[in-house]
Amino acid sequence: MGEDFFSFTNSNTDDSSIFELDYDNTRSSSAAAASSSASGFFSPGLYRGWFGNDDEDNDIEKPYLVPYRWWSEVEAGGEQVGILYNVTSTFDDDDDDAEIALYFRKKEGSERSEDTEEGFSGREYAIISGRMWLRALKRHNDSKGVIKDVSGAFIAEDYSQDVFPIQIRLSVSKRTNSLVVKISSKDNLISSYRIACNIFVPKPKLLHIWDFSGQTTQFLVDDRVNLPNDTLGENGKEIALELQAYGFSDSMTDRGVDFDGMETSFESGSVKMNGCTDHVRSYSNLRNSQSGSGFRGVGYLGLRGLQNLGNTCFMNSAIQCLAHTPKLVDYFLGDYGKEINQENPLGMKGELALAFGDLLSKLWTPGDTPVAPAIFKRKLADFAPQFSGYNQHDSQEFLSFLLDGLHEDLNRVKSKPYIAIKDAEGRPDEEVAEEYWRNHLARNNSIIVDLCQGQYQSTLVCPACSKKSATFDPFMYLSLPLPSTTMRTMTLTVLSTDGKNLPTPITVTVPKCGRLKDLIEALSIACSLRNDEMLMVVEIYKNRIFHCLTEPSDSVALIRDEDKLVAYRLPKDNRNSPLVVFMHERVERPCEFERAIPNLKLFGIPFVARLENLSTGFELHKQYLKLLSPLLMPADNAFNDYDDVGITTNEDSTMDDVLSPTISDSNTGSDSGTEDDQCSSSDFQFYLKDGLQSLEIKMNEPLPIPKFSDKLEVYVTWSESMIEKYDTCLLSSLPEVLKPQLYTRRPPESVSLYKCLEAFLKEEPLGPEDMWDCPSCKKPRQARKKLDLWRLPEILVVHLKRFSYSRYIRNKLETYVDFPIDDFDLSTYTSQKDSQFSNHYVLYAISNHHGGMGCGHYDSFIDLGYRRWYEFNDSRVSPVREDDIKTSAAYVLFYRRVA
Repeated sequence: MGEDFFSFTNSNTDDSSIFELDYDNTRSSSAAAASSSASGFFSPGLYRGWFGNDDEDNDIEKPYLVPYRWWSEVEAGGEQVGILYNVTSTFDDDDDDAEIALYFRKKEGSERSEDTEEGFSGREYAIISGRMWLRALKRHNDSKGVIKDVSGAFIAEDYSQDVFPIQIRLSVSKRTNSLVVKISSKDNLISSYRIACNIFVPKPKLLHIWDFSGQTTQFLVDDRVNLPNDTLGENGKEIALELQAYGFSDSMTDRGVDFDGMETSFESGSVKMNGCTDHVRSYSNLRNSQSGSGFRGVGYLGLRGLQNLGNTCFMNSAIQCLAHTPKLVDYFLGDYGKEINQENPLGMKGELALAFGDLLSKLWTPGDTPVAPAIFKRKLADFAPQFSGYNQHDSQEFLSFLLDGLHEDLNRVKSKPYIAIKDAEGRPDEEVAEEYWRNHLARNNSIIVDLCQGQYQSTLVCPACSKKSATFDPFMYLSLPLPSTTMRTMTLTVLSTDGKNLPTPITVTVPKCGRLKDLIEALSIACSLRNDEMLMVVEIYKNRIFHCLTEPSDSVALIRDEDKLVAYRLPKDNRNSPLVVFMHERVERPCEFERAIPNLKLFGIPFVARLENLSTGFELHKQYLKLLSPLLMPADNAFNDYDDVGITTNEDSTMDDVLSPTISDSNTGSDSGTEDDQCSSSDFQFYLKDGLQSLEIKMNEPLPIPKFSDKLEVYVTWSESMIEKYDTCLLSSLPEVLKPQLYTRRPPESVSLYKCLEAFLKEEPLGPEDMWDCPSCKKPRQARKKLDLWRLPEILVVHLKRFSYSRYIRNKLETYVDFPIDDFDLSTYTSQKDSQFSNHYVLYAISNHHGGMGCGHYDSFIDLGYRRWYEFNDSRVSPVREDDIKTSAAYVLFYRRVA
């Protein structure tokens, strides 16, 4: 960012430019320095940010000079410790080279807190680090409240108009043990030099300057000059650096400084400093940058967007929500470096936390120029490789990995102890829960745990002996299902496997967010399923069974309206018998190419049956004709009324008529073999296929059934005479689950957030694959499980489970969730009734997902305080009304606790 750090020019801010030269080495040394220094910014390992201007984008490391009164008011109640200096000044008012010289001498017994000295009548200032200034600026901004113009629009204070860079030259005097600072008119813009005069040439001449940055202690230790490697020599060696002055606009007004009437000779944008050319901003550019449209300027806090690096909207949305989490912002704008855990094998030695802290600092610097999070993305990919590249991802999944990575980097526990879980038998829940939480904190203790982690109570009850078992586990966020408040109409085709009924379309209604077991139950009632029968539901695609719907717990939301489903009625008593699937083929020859090779094409609904005595091709042929019998056309080829779907036929007489020539032929001797083949080819031919190879099934030969196979797929080729003999229209009639209706709109579905929470907490039986070993019965049991909230976090993250996944289908629910903004009351949902903390929350951020699966877009709505909501859409930031933040796109909700 450099000189554009406060967005005086309209250039983009790219965090990749800050440590482009050997970023990894720079950050690791920074982490070490941060751990050993109270301030974390000016230890010897960080002189690069201090001395010299080769790193122009690193303004966050530069010192700030502010009025002490402003600092003490903003940091009221803080624990900052500063060093007090008596500062005397001299002023050389040379027309060609005017210069101010400041001499810093440590005041005896001055290492104390921020309390000012009683009776001091001079001027007092404070030197603070860049991060301290950002944190103080945010607190100042939060305390000012909200101001509106005459139209009711929010007005934000432009802080960048009160930040002025002053170029100084630093040296030391070992003779007097003092720090010398010189400010020359040659090194500065006229405007900046005049401001320096107003600040440092007061009457009386004695100044008090507090150093809360820990900066000067690197040079003066025990009132003696202490310079590493003789950085500043005694031969007049000076170091040029930039001091940011903030909060002195009143002094300029008092002195009557007329900026518009000044002459400036610095339009070229560069001046000479200690023999080197250093780029500085011209005053005219400064003034021009402060005018314009939009927010009246570019110095507002918390309104920077994030550039989309290529499908990174998911990351931008989640980062903005975290970057506006109040206590998390204060933490990363403060002295978080001392908590970096470089020994944790589960972390990244602090690199992810440092990259996030740098990114958050840039988002909170005054301005509205978007930030490009390139370095942060690279560090994230090192921790979670699935986020490398530029594919679209889930913002909640990203948020989960980011919080986990930050926790491991900032875990205060350096060596995690082994803790044995004690038996909770007979002890009160409060005692057991507290023990679980202490054990958790003994291994996991970070700012993420402090703010974002709560505690579940999970209770299992044995259905046989009623034995109860309770555990208390931590959680980072709540993933809530979206229960359906409306019903879904679904049409399936029911097909018997005994040859007694025609294919029957049946329409049922199930909960829109119901399960497959709900659909099967509704179908069973609608088709009067017998006790000795079961339903096998499959999806048909291109006249084949595409896949079977076998998991009762699968959501019906995974079934699309355009899918075609068939439910086969199968007997229960022979479920161990092989399942035979008959697929129908017919010869298709293009009329314009009569000599072309015949093409076999699938048609109709596959037949399914279980055969106990499947030994020869004759048995197979007989079963197939039995399934076909309801579709036999009348002898006179006249179409009867088939509206009665319950119509049955006398399959025995029909099968005798069809099979009689085949049976008689098959029982003749070898002399009639040719006749058998001709007769077989005149009706149906049966094949087993393996890739491009086809094996014809002979009537009087054993079936070549593969060993260890529970399913046999048989292809049946129809002759033209059989196509005319059977009603293939009924066979091919397969409706969709829901046929689209033109010009009809479904009413939007709505559910409250409380209903989602109740669905999440309701008691449910465990699945057959999750059996619980009951300690009382000593047997696996399908126990009932109940979740309750026990300990609530400071920051409550609520994930709405809009996306459903299966092996074949991905789906998104567009349900509108009515969530509270001002008071999310969880008092009735917590098991711990004597908690000392409030159970009330207010909303402050939303991560939204617009569109469908794989082609959507993420943005976020964020409250900057006092109900000032903004939309953060990648690099674009704009105000939004509170009435407009509730949409069906809401995906992750961020709440903070209120008293």
